[in-house]
Amino acid sequence: MGVRRREVLLGGVGLGFAVAAHPRGGSAQDLLQACSTHGITPQGGEIDQTAALQSAADAAAETGTPLFLPAGIYSTGKITLKSGTRIEGVPGESILRYRDGDAVLSLEGVENVRLAGLVLDGDLRPLGEHGSLLKATETKHLDVTGCRLIGSAEHGMALRKVSGWIKNCEIGDIRKTGLASEDASGLEIAYNHVRDCGDNGIVVSRSEQSEDATIVAANRIERIAATGGTRNGNGISVVRAGSVVISGNRIADCAFSAIRANAASNCQMIGNSCARLGDVALHAEFSVEGTLIANNLIDKAPAGVSVANFHKGGRLAVIQGNLIRNLFLRKDAELRGFGIAVEADSVVTGNVIEGAPAYGIMIGWGPHLRDVSVTDNLIRNALIGIAVSVDPSAGTALITKNLITGTKEGAIRAMSGPTSVGPDLATASAETFRNVAVYANVAR
Repeated sequence: MGVRRREVLLGGVGLGFAVAAHPRGGSAQDLLQACSTHGITPQGGEIDQTAALQSAADAAAETGTPLFLPAGIYSTGKITLKSGTRIEGVPGESILRYRDGDAVLSLEGVENVRLAGLVLDGDLRPLGEHGSLLKATETKHLDVTGCRLIGSAEHGMALRKVSGWIKNCEIGDIRKTGLASEDASGLEIAYNHVRDCGDNGIVVSRSEQSEDATIVAANRIERIAATGGTRNGNGISVVRAGSVVISGNRIADCAFSAIRANAASNCQMIGNSCARLGDVALHAEFSVEGTLIANNLIDKAPAGVSVANFHKGGRLAVIQGNLIRNLFLRKDAELRGFGIAVEADSVVTGNVIEGAPAYGIMIGWGPHLRDVSVTDNLIRNALIGIAVSVDPSAGTALITKNLITGTKEGAIRAMSGPTSVGPDLATASAETFRNVAVYANVAR
């Protein structure tokens, strides 16, 4: 990794922490004097600097002045930060290399902590179960800006009951989750690069289903695996956390979904670019209500958008203005190869779907259908353009003003489970099916 290539250059740097209002304003002699005061002598990461770094951090918090960490490699165990601590480094060059404990930096019950320009390097050493490079609990106004968290054998950043900002950071080469937040209270995660994680990229969760309101915006997330099983492999995972806004992210090469919302009501997925996924690209499931999925681009996935599990409370969605293309079949127990699937109390409008090997749009499944409107969509080159459940227990669906071209087995077909029944409803009457209204569609 990049840190290793700099060790020869950085190993001989004889500078340590400086306490100054303007960190770059001090002379080399001032910095050396600060080293002497706190006993910090970086030797290419060979000497344990934990005690010295802890002393310097405590002193800075006490005086209210920022700490400047010059370029160098500092071998350290866990450092616990107090309220008001500000640590700044040379971006990419001020390296805190983990040696033992369950974190590099730890915060608990504090506020107004700022970290900028630091590298937290886990060196892929064992962190212990639930360990992370940065751990914060019950922390207010945390500001982590322009930092790199790399090489963690567990998690990158673990936050619990935290408010603040995580921005312009790189989180990569992480064995488990890149950034995990639980029970946040006003958190923004923006403009970060999250890459090469073993479980998930970003997880926003709550211990009980309730409003969270975290904003996840303009992040680049890529190469997310699922080493921990099928609940993992997602670029962004939202679990029991309501009112989360996910916008403007670039998400690619995930084992499962780009964005997955589980029991996360009032979730918004807006304007995200998603490519090369292994499962449904944008997925809202189980007891989720009030989902808005709009203006996203999806390219190369087994399925585009799904709002599912009406039988467990999954309902109430607007799916609008999405561009979905290059879908493919995935061979397993679950049906894939569709553009959009929706079940209850939802509007599907203004979407463009091209290249669906199964269905362009699926409306309901078996008895799981209620009050769905599908209008003004463009569907090209699907096996079946629009598939609608006509199970005796299914609710009502309205299908109108859609343009459907290039289908192989019909533009609009009634479905009994996975089997199409009756004629193509784009050209024949739908009066046979009491729950379906079909008119003013164009099919060729």
